[in-house]
Amino acid sequence: MTTVPGRGDPVATAGGVSLPAGECGAEDQVSRPGPSEPMVGLPAGPVHLALVGATATGKTSLAVALARRRGDLELVSADAIAVYRGLDVGAAKPTPSERAGLAWHLLDLVEPGEEFSVAAFQQAARAALAAIEGRGHRAVLVGGSGLYHRAVVDELALPGRYPETAAALETEAAEPGGPERLHRRLAELDPLAAARIEPGNARRTVRALEVVLGSGRAFSEHGPGLEHYGASRFLQVGLREPRGELAGRIVARLDAQLASGFLDEVRAWRDAGAVSRTAARALGYAELTAVLDGSVSLEEARQRLVGRTRSFARRQEAWFRRDPRVHWLDADGDDRLGALEALLAACRFPPPPVGTQASGDDVGG
Repeated sequence: MTTVPGRGDPVATAGGVSLPAGECGAEDQVSRPGPSEPMVGLPAGPVHLALVGATATGKTSLAVALARRRGDLELVSADAIAVYRGLDVGAAKPTPSERAGLAWHLLDLVEPGEEFSVAAFQQAARAALAAIEGRGHRAVLVGGSGLYHRAVVDELALPGRYPETAAALETEAAEPGGPERLHRRLAELDPLAAARIEPGNARRTVRALEVVLGSGRAFSEHGPGLEHYGASRFLQVGLREPRGELAGRIVARLDAQLASGFLDEVRAWRDAGAVSRTAARALGYAELTAVLDGSVSLEEARQRLVGRTRSFARRQEAWFRRDPRVHWLDADGDDRLGALEALLAACRFPPPPVGTQASGDDVGG
C-alpha cells in the first residue's frame, strides 16, 4: 500500500503515510464550524471524513470496514442515483450486510419520477450532519458524485433553479453546434463563468445560462466557483486503482449486477411510469431499456455500458484529482484499511472514545 498526498512538502509521517504541510491540522483544515454548529462533544481537528474516487474502487466496502472498526462513525451516501428508491443493484447501493448494524444516511429518499436537485441533497446532508454531530459522532461521506460531494464538503452557495429556462436551453444544446453557440452567449453575458467552463461542456454551460437568464445575476457571482479549494471540516481521502485493474473491476461488477437482477430493476422503473431527468442518467438505465424495447441485445447493451462506465470513471478521476486537498491511497494488495487508519492518526482525526460500540441503527435517510 502506498499513499500519494496532495500538494505540499512532506512534513509528517505516520505508519508509512507521508503527508503534505498545511492540509491535516486543525488550524489548516477547519476555518469555520459551518451551518450545523454547535458540534456537540467533537474536539478540534478534521471533523468528518470523505472517501472519494472513481466508481468500483471500493469506497463503500472500505467505509463499512472503517465504521465497524471504530464504532463512532455514521455513513452518508453522496451518490446522485442512490437517493432514488428501486434501483438498488444498478446504483451499487450498500447491500443488506453492509447496512446491518451501521447508520446510513441519504439513501432511498425519493421516487424515480421525482426531480432531486443538488440543492435538495445539500439541505438533506446538512440535516444529517447536524444529527450526527449532535450525537457526538463523525460522518463518513462516501460516493462518487462530484458536485454532490463538493456541495457538502465546501458548503457551495447554490443558485436557484429556473425549469422553463433550462428546458429551452437544453433543447438548443441538443442541436448541432448548440453547446458551442450557448457558450459564446454565456461569454457575452458572464465572461468569468464562461472562462471556467469548457466550450463543449453543454451541461455546465446550460446551468450557468439558466441562472444568468433566470435570475438576472451572473452565475459567477454565486461563490468563488469549483476551482476554489478552501478550508473544510472534511478530511478527504481518495481511492484509486491502476487503469487496467479498474477496467477489470468495472466489468466484474457489471456482470455481478446483471446476474443479481439489474435488468429486472430497470424494467420495474420503466413500468412504473415517468423517470426524472437525473434518474434517467443512471448508468445502465438507457442501455437496459433498449434491451427491454428489443432494439439491442443484452450483450450489445453490456458492451455499451462497460464503455460508458469506463468513461464515467475517467471523468470522476479527473474531477477529484483537481482537488489538492485529497490524500490518495493506491491499492497494491496491502492493507488499505490500515493505511487509512494511519492517515487518520497523522491528520489528528481523533480515535473513537474508549468503549464506543458500533450503532445498531440502520438509518435510511
